[in-house]
Amino acid sequence: MRKQIADTPWPLQRVLLDELWQDTKGKGVRVAVIDTGVDDVNPQLQKAVDAKAGKDYLKPDKKNPGFGDEQRGKTDGTVDQVGHGTKVAGIIAARPREGTGFVGLAPEATIIPIRQNDEKNSGQSDTMAEAIKWAVAKGAHVINISQDTTQALKPDSPMGRAVAEAIKRDVVVVASAGNDGMDGTLKKTYPAAFPGVLAVASSDRNNERAAFSQAGPMVGVAAPGVDIVSTVPGGGQCVDNGTSFSAPYVAGVAALLRAKHHDWSAAQIVARIEQTAVRSINGRDDYVGWGVVDPVRALADAPGTPPTAPTPDPRPPKPPAPEPARLALSETPQERSERLATYTLGIGVVLVAVVAGTAIVIRDSRRRRGAR
Repeated sequence: MRKQIADTPWPLQRVLLDELWQDTKGKGVRVAVIDTGVDDVNPQLQKAVDAKAGKDYLKPDKKNPGFGDEQRGKTDGTVDQVGHGTKVAGIIAARPREGTGFVGLAPEATIIPIRQNDEKNSGQSDTMAEAIKWAVAKGAHVINISQDTTQALKPDSPMGRAVAEAIKRDVVVVASAGNDGMDGTLKKTYPAAFPGVLAVASSDRNNERAAFSQAGPMVGVAAPGVDIVSTVPGGGQCVDNGTSFSAPYVAGVAALLRAKHHDWSAAQIVARIEQTAVRSINGRDDYVGWGVVDPVRALADAPGTPPTAPTPDPRPPKPPAPEPARLALSETPQERSERLATYTLGIGVVLVAVVAGTAIVIRDSRRRRGAR
C-alpha cells in the first residue's frame, strides 16, 4: 500500500470543483473500464466498483507475488496485478478521502471493471471486442479504453463491429491516442481511429501536446497526461504519465454530461466536449484535436439543441474596407485667387518702387552734371 498524496493534483487545481459539481457528480452513470482490472480494495474505489458486473478475460497468474489467496479464482475484473486499470478508474470515479487532494472527476459514477490485459500485453483485439460487448450488456453509458494498437483494423473486424454496435447503442466510447508520438509521425491507432470514438491525446501544464502523445487524424481532444496522480491497488496514490490517463479524464467529463443530460445522444456529448475545449487554433489539428478539454465549460448550461459535431469558432466580422484616400489641393480656389492677387499687388508695388528709384537716380545724376 502506498502513502496518500496530500496535495491537490495540478489538473484538479485548474478546475473549480464546486462549479463543476453544482448539478451532478455522476450518480447513476456506469463507466466500463476495459483495462488490466480495477482493484476494489483501495478505499477510494471500494464504493465505486460494481464487481458483480465485472468480467475477467484473462487467467490470473497465481505465481505473481502480489496475487494473494483472496484473489485466486476471482473472475469479476477486480484483480489488477499491474495497477494500470486502477489508476484509470480512479481518475474517473475515485471517492473523496481525508488526507488527499485527489478525487475523481465523477466521484459518484459507478465503475464496471473488465480485465482484458496485463503486464505481458496478453490482451488481443478479439478479446477487446468481447469486452466491449460485455460492457454494453452490463449497461455501460461510457466505455474507457486506455489501450491501443497501430495495426490497421478494418470496420468489419471483430473490434470494429463491437465499437460500432456500442456507438449504435448510444454508448460514449473514449480511447487513448497512444504514447508513440516522440518522432512526430502521424499515425492511426485503434480503437481510437474507429468512427465515433472520442480519441484523446495528452497535454502538459502549458496546454500543449505532451512530447510522447501520438498525433494523428483520429485525435478529438487532449487532456492532462503529465504527472498525473491516481489510485493504486491496495490503497494510496502514485504519479504516472501517458495518454492512458488522459482518456479517463475525458471519460469522467462524459460521465458528468450523461448524468446531467439524460436526453443527449452519445454524439452530442462527444461534440460538446470537443466544442468547449480550449483551442490554440480556430479548428482542430492532429496534435490536440479541437483543444484541451475544459470540464467546467463542458458542463455549463448550453442554450438550444446541442450539435452532433463540433465546428470552428465563428470568425469575427471583417471590418469594412477602407475607402481610397482623397487627395485634395492644399488651397481652395478662393484661397488661390487671393494668393494670386497678393502676388500681383506685390509685384506692382515692387515695379513702382523700381520706377521711382530709377527716376531719382536720373534726377540726381543730372544735378551733378549741371553743378560742374
